[in-house]
Amino acid sequence: MIGTAWAAGGADADHGGLFSEPGFWVAVAFFLFFALAGKILWKKITELLDGRAAAIAKALADAQQLRDDALKAKTDADRTLAQAAAEGGAILQQAREEAARMQAKAAANLETAVALREQQALDRIAQSEAQATKQVRDTAVDVALAATRALLREQVGAGRTQAMIDEAIGELPKRLH
Repeated sequence: MIGTAWAAGGADADHGGLFSEPGFWVAVAFFLFFALAGKILWKKITELLDGRAAAIAKALADAQQLRDDALKAKTDADRTLAQAAAEGGAILQQAREEAARMQAKAAANLETAVALREQQALDRIAQSEAQATKQVRDTAVDVALAATRALLREQVGAGRTQAMIDEAIGELPKRLH
C-alpha cells in the first residue's frame, strides 16, 4: 500500500512524514554506508598506520642497536689502541733496558779481555825473564866451569889431584842446574 499511495500523488504525501521522503532514505543509506564502510576503512587505516608505526619503531630500534654497536666498537678500538700503545711503550722500554744490559755486558767482556791480554803479556814477560835468567845462569855456570878448569890446571899438577878435579868438575853441572 505504500507503493500505491505514493503513486497516487501528492494528497497523502504529507501524510507519511519523514519516512516517505526519498532524500531521507538516501541520507540514511549514505550514513549506513559510511558507518559500515567507515568501520572497515577505519580498521584498515589503523592497521596500516600501526604497521607503519611498528616499522618506524623497528627502524629506530635497529638504528639504536647500530649506534650501540658502533659505540661498543669505538670503545673496543680505543681500548685496543691504548693497549697497543702501552705494549709499544713496554717493548721500547724493554729494548732500552736490553741495550743497556748488552752495553754493560760488552764493557765487562772488554774489561775481561783486556785483563786476560794483560795477564798473558805478564805471563810471557815472566816466562821470558825466567828463560833469560836460566840462560844467564847456564852461561855463568859454563864460564865458572871453564874458569875453574883453567885455574885448577894451572895450580894443580897432573897427578892424582887431576882425577879428583875432573870428578868434581863432572859433578858441578849436576849441582848447579
